[in-house]
Amino acid sequence: MNGSRFARGFLDGACALAGRGTRRGAARTRGVGVTYAKYRAVVTALIGVFAVAMAFSSPARAQLFETRAQSAFMIDAETGTVLLSKDPDAPIPPASLAKLMTMEVVFNAVKSGRLSLDDEFLVSENAWRTGGAPSGTSTMFAELKSSIRLEDLIQGVIVQSANDGCIVIAEGMAGSEENFAQLMTERARAIGLEKSVFKNSTGLPADGQVVTVRELARLALHIWREYPQFYRYYAQPDFTWNNIKQSNRNPLLKMDIGADGLKTGYTEESGYGIVGSVKRGNRRLFVALSGMSSATVRAEEARKVLDWGMRAFDKREIFGAGEVVGEAKLFGGAKTGVALKADGPVSIFIPITNRDRLIARIVYEGPVSAPVSTGTPVGALKVWVGDTLSQETPLFAAEDVDVGPLHRRALDAIEELLIGWLR
Repeated sequence: MNGSRFARGFLDGACALAGRGTRRGAARTRGVGVTYAKYRAVVTALIGVFAVAMAFSSPARAQLFETRAQSAFMIDAETGTVLLSKDPDAPIPPASLAKLMTMEVVFNAVKSGRLSLDDEFLVSENAWRTGGAPSGTSTMFAELKSSIRLEDLIQGVIVQSANDGCIVIAEGMAGSEENFAQLMTERARAIGLEKSVFKNSTGLPADGQVVTVRELARLALHIWREYPQFYRYYAQPDFTWNNIKQSNRNPLLKMDIGADGLKTGYTEESGYGIVGSVKRGNRRLFVALSGMSSATVRAEEARKVLDWGMRAFDKREIFGAGEVVGEAKLFGGAKTGVALKADGPVSIFIPITNRDRLIARIVYEGPVSAPVSTGTPVGALKVWVGDTLSQETPLFAAEDVDVGPLHRRALDAIEELLIGWLR
């Protein structure tokens, strides 16, 4: 919050000032050592005891695993630990990987009751010509003007990568592919994907249609978490429609490595890509790779990355369930800070060899205005392994803190008047 607003508030009275929502725009990270930028206060905290116990002494590395993929992102499903990150936010054409978002829109509609798996959709001439047998692209060979149950269309899209199935669904749900693509982008934003933009339901080349491997991996994780009743389709080995049997195009499913999804894609511009998932024991990984030179390299690289992710990391608990992680500074409170905790234990996977220094920072918009109630969302615990942001865990107030006495609010107001403008 700027100094002039605090000057006005302070002159009007410390009590009145403390009652206003203050410094909402100032992002703060809690710990030891303080540096200020014009609008951002950053306090960096190294969790010293944990870092010493882990004996991280080697220099930071940009990447622990060398992959032939141009872009790569892999996460652990349980902890959210980022295990691999290589140019994860580069915009790429999605190709058939866009069908993951197509299915998310469909799954969401069925889960909410707007659609039923028994609903039937008409195969239009546009769907037949653009994505069906005449198109020369991947198809489920849907017959022109036939009606197909939604569950069959879903299997056609997931198992056979059917472009005609995508267009039939898009037209049936939204009237046109263009309208459906807008729904796809809106759903992407709703689930936290900020960079992906969709122009059609199939992933066929279109200007302005882009995704990132980070968002593709997070989309796959979202589908697995939110729609377990539908996720099983991604492991289906084959599907027959119109008396034509086609095998699932995902090469990982035949490797006996615990793979059960999800999708492959190819464009001349971005090369061969894949979004895959493997489950072994209690662990599950999701990976997205793009920019490989051939289907063979794609299959080999995806297997290597997933094998490495399963074998090269140890799980460590940073904080136990209910344990206080740190505190956030309060404005106008009975205390100067409020204790923070996560919703359960905080664990992370760290490399078995070549371990980098572990750094944790509590990041929040602050200071937080009193009063605060237990369970109020406050910020996040961000953990870096080396120079890779490996995990981000939401933090919540661990206690109730009331509004403080007049002199405390006055002191907080003076502090803001003097240094608040630096943020």
